[in-house]
Amino acid sequence: MTREFPLEKTRNIGIAAHIDAGKTTLTERILYYTGRVHRMGEVHEGNAVMDWMDLEKERGITITSAATTCFWKNHRINIIDTPGHVDFTVEVERSLRVLDGLVVVFCAVAGVEPQSETVWRQADHYHIPRLAFVNKMDRVGSDFRRVVNMMRQRLGANAIPVEMPIGAGESFRGIVDLVKMRAFYYEEESLGAKMIEDEIPDDMLHEAMETRETLLVTLADFSDEIMHHIVHGKDVSEENIHEALRKAVNSYRIVPVFCGAAFKNKGVQNLLDAIVRYLPNPSDLPPVKGINPFTEKEEERKPSDEAPFSALVFKVMSDPDHPSQRLHYIRVYSGSARAGSQVINAENRKKERFQRISRMHANKREDIEEVYTGDIVAVVGLKHSATGDTICDPRHPIQFETMEFPEPVISVAIEPKTKGDELKLKNALDRLSEEDPTFQVRVDQETGQTLISGMGELHLEVLVDRMLRTFNVNANVGKPQVAYKETITRSARSEGKFIKQTGGKGHYGHVVIELEPAPGDGFVFDNRIVAGVVPKKFIPSVKAGVKESMGSGPLGGYPLVDIKVALIDGSYHETDSNELAYRIAASMAFMDGVKKAGPVLLEPIMSLEVVLPSEYVGDVINDINMRRGKIEGMSQRADAQVIDARAPLSDMFGYATTLRSLTQGRAIYTMQFSHYDRVPPEMVAEKLGHVTGLS
Repeated sequence: MTREFPLEKTRNIGIAAHIDAGKTTLTERILYYTGRVHRMGEVHEGNAVMDWMDLEKERGITITSAATTCFWKNHRINIIDTPGHVDFTVEVERSLRVLDGLVVVFCAVAGVEPQSETVWRQADHYHIPRLAFVNKMDRVGSDFRRVVNMMRQRLGANAIPVEMPIGAGESFRGIVDLVKMRAFYYEEESLGAKMIEDEIPDDMLHEAMETRETLLVTLADFSDEIMHHIVHGKDVSEENIHEALRKAVNSYRIVPVFCGAAFKNKGVQNLLDAIVRYLPNPSDLPPVKGINPFTEKEEERKPSDEAPFSALVFKVMSDPDHPSQRLHYIRVYSGSARAGSQVINAENRKKERFQRISRMHANKREDIEEVYTGDIVAVVGLKHSATGDTICDPRHPIQFETMEFPEPVISVAIEPKTKGDELKLKNALDRLSEEDPTFQVRVDQETGQTLISGMGELHLEVLVDRMLRTFNVNANVGKPQVAYKETITRSARSEGKFIKQTGGKGHYGHVVIELEPAPGDGFVFDNRIVAGVVPKKFIPSVKAGVKESMGSGPLGGYPLVDIKVALIDGSYHETDSNELAYRIAASMAFMDGVKKAGPVLLEPIMSLEVVLPSEYVGDVINDINMRRGKIEGMSQRADAQVIDARAPLSDMFGYATTLRSLTQGRAIYTMQFSHYDRVPPEMVAEKLGHVTGLS
């Protein structure tokens, strides 16, 4: 079997945005205009192709990222539609890790919203070229220019309009293409599939010429031809503009801004043209670097079918058709592999085999015989691989940089309703934690309760619902609990000695350590031993002993964070010293040192944005203040007020109900994790006294 599409005609893109900006609706239109589907699905009707889970159809939101493939103007476009709700940010994170380009969708009324900022930062982290699509231009209050300015101010993006809307709100009827300098309208009878090209309306011509001039001046930095034409007052060809735009986008220097109304079938085809023109193909990217797990030397893989096979597992999920079977989604960075091929997991060095390879279309699949560089597919048969693992040619092993995920901020206790549900619950929790790296399961050592942790109330609610539907588990679930942490506030020195005689060879470990706060650094270990008072071979055991002890602090048994530990002294015994003794000694020294170093309790603080009519502002601000919140600013958005605040998660439970009551259901809010901060001293006893109850 040979490659269907050349690498240079392949695009791997994602669609991302804040919740309710219209990502899935846009994706549905893309699938319709590319001929992938013959009927447009609608999110509000529960028949969107990409929202295939029952929970997604019922709630009208995207919960899990869905992959599909479509074709436009002789190009193959692999698309991943990602969730917009902050509780499912892991789905965005792992999708961005393997994408080459991103379309970020903004609501023309709301503009840049909190999850938009989160997605943008994630894309910055992975250096992903972007296009922006200002959607919902047909909505009352839509303002294209305002959204472009918000992108520049709040995201720091060099946002440059490549299109302009003709009208806004109910009068929105088409777009002006600033490259062609032509107007485009969309025929209602063909559901927007047929475009009508025309002259730019007279009342928009001056503004269009000014905006195009700004575009050309910006692109002159990327094209000598454009610079030459501007200096000499000559017309710039469309081809020169396309070439410069592509160069500017792929160097992360500008973000072209497009506009439309996906629900009204306007502006989507122009965006598809931009995807194939401006976003990179896999061969445009530099070789991906990694470490040979056997030699520990850096190696690289060029994006070529002739290079050794390498791929990254970016998602694991239960097969919708066979829940006992797992699907591993992979992005191929180099080489090719056939169904039945043997590969190796570079993380754990275990051999794996591809039993089946499938190209996915949401929850449907098309089995293929071979996978090539740049492909995004699902494979069946991997038994020892998890999210973030590299799988590769056993003869040419390489391990790519893995992914990091945020820590959960909320927990609930869970227990099976009947004896018969015990094993089913354990299996369900194992499978769900394998699929979702932000979902964690642990047993409380004091109470013996099983605690599940996630990114928010909705996240845990959906996971519990999935246990019932997918795994047929009946369980009692407790009230939400905050995931507190502990840290220290001052430096301290501590000593740990573990000496035990057993009749024969004994145990001897002795260390002296210094602790100091390390805000934002997690855990730092510094070996300052000189003259070998603690043998070099035992240093890893000291570090391991300290790290193990950070799992439970002295105040409430919560994990310890942001501590620097320096090993400064110690001693050893010629015959009795061993790894276990030093691990125990280090643990003893650390726990003693933490008690001396002023331990404090930390709680998660959330960023809160409330959009509401102005007449309710006073009541809502008073409520936020009562929840220990701090107002950080207010702004006007269309005909609504926007309150930005920070508030502790522990005081925000049930906020949706309260807000609905205060504003007669006319306000909306978004909340996402911001940072950890110290619990006020007078409230520590209250927080530590909280007991989980099951219902």
